[in-house]
Amino acid sequence: MIKLNNNEISFALITLAYWFFMLTDGALRMLVLLHFHVLGYSPLQLAYLFLLYEFLGMITNLSAGWIAKKFGINTTLFAGITLQIFSLMILTQLDQTWSTTLSVLFVMITQGLSGIAKDLTKMSAKSSVKLLSPDKNSKLFKWVSLMTGSKNAVKGFGFLTGALLLSFTSFETSLVIMALILALMFVLLLINLKTNISEVNKKSKFSEVFSKNKDINYLSLGRVFLFGSRDTWFVVGLPIFLYSALSDGSLDGNKKAFFIIGTFMAAWTVFYGLVQTITPKILSKDKSFSKQTKFWAGFLTAIPLLLISFNYYFEEYSIYNVTFLLFMFGFVFAINSSIHSFLILNYTNNKRVTLDVGFYYMSNAFGRLIGTILSGLTFQYGGFTMCLFVTAILLLFNRLVIQKLNLKNIKV
Repeated sequence: MIKLNNNEISFALITLAYWFFMLTDGALRMLVLLHFHVLGYSPLQLAYLFLLYEFLGMITNLSAGWIAKKFGINTTLFAGITLQIFSLMILTQLDQTWSTTLSVLFVMITQGLSGIAKDLTKMSAKSSVKLLSPDKNSKLFKWVSLMTGSKNAVKGFGFLTGALLLSFTSFETSLVIMALILALMFVLLLINLKTNISEVNKKSKFSEVFSKNKDINYLSLGRVFLFGSRDTWFVVGLPIFLYSALSDGSLDGNKKAFFIIGTFMAAWTVFYGLVQTITPKILSKDKSFSKQTKFWAGFLTAIPLLLISFNYYFEEYSIYNVTFLLFMFGFVFAINSSIHSFLILNYTNNKRVTLDVGFYYMSNAFGRLIGTILSGLTFQYGGFTMCLFVTAILLLFNRLVIQKLNLKNIKV
């Protein structure tokens, strides 16, 4: 029988809570996207629905680290889960008779609350890894890869869950089911997570949020480009591209398309998450960490350009080509993302961990915000090809920023 120490038990509980949260987060994203696309919303209008989610998530990350420093990680973790339950229940009050403008504003607000909740929970979970991990390098890399990768795999199942719920029950019932699941996790966490993970410093100033460490600042900038690149094709472009290719507009056609889209996005995200969990094994301990980091960043930049080239060669996007190359993108993106997540915890220290992680994930949210806007904008005016072209440009910027990082003496 495996015996866990207190840190390992706390890590397991927080990871479990993070899983349940991301299951509802992924399901909610798919529910909203598919539900409103069927109602006739344009790609740009669909992007608007998620703007406050990303914008308020960005603001939350900037302040969440400071709040956790003053009141403890436990406080921000419970606050995040509570707010997600509240936002799900508020969204059930959406009235189908409202005008498009009023409906968009209402969903934007509820999604904004969900964005605050997500990033409170994320900052709490990611910071806890640094504080609970017994080792600075190899063990830290394994723990952060395990949490990040498994979280993304669960979010993938959330995409599928959302699509299935919308196929077999109503939009409102789906939201209630998710709120109940999250409420059960909240109770479990409340009963079992008794110790405060982080030190509390009531005198902490908000100005401390901004890091003076140039590596953290460069890494945060790279994160903007990395996640902006992914969401440029992932948030609106890919689901609408697949829907256009798979549905004939009928009720049965929509159900079939919902299932396939949900399954594809779930499979992609699960695959991406699983690769993240094994990234420490993919990277060679015998080779320079610096060279490996730069190689994977450069490799990722080439993939969207390769997919565009395939399109011109075959004169149209084949579902098979898109599937294969986007899974290749997912594999390489996962490695890049895991390296970033490890580096932020490596560059920070226990006293500043919530502040630096909060600032870093603020940049992550800013990247997603940019990607969300670009996804709707580029698909509406240039189709899937434009989404991929802009993705490649953002990845090139990420590669240039990686060149600025101090990667010497880092081992995995």
